[in-house]
Amino acid sequence: MARKRKSDPPGARTRYRTNRFVQEGKEWYFFTREGSVEGPFEDEFKASEGLQVYVQVLNLNLLTVDSGLAMASA
Repeated sequence: MARKRKSDPPGARTRYRTNRFVQEGKEWYFFTREGSVEGPFEDEFKASEGLQVYVQVLNLNLLTVDSGLAMASA
């Protein structure tokens, strides 16, 4: 059972931790909270870097979560 933090407001949803990275063949992908699958990346490290970039882009409001666009990997 997941426990809430003391700082969580009453009635807040419980977030469950899952592995965001998945390998299919030789390619790596990551899942976002928004429900998209980003990739492919050549290894798990590059997928991790891609996730960091994805979070930064969202935090800077350069891409909205409802835009329907996935970030392309290099």
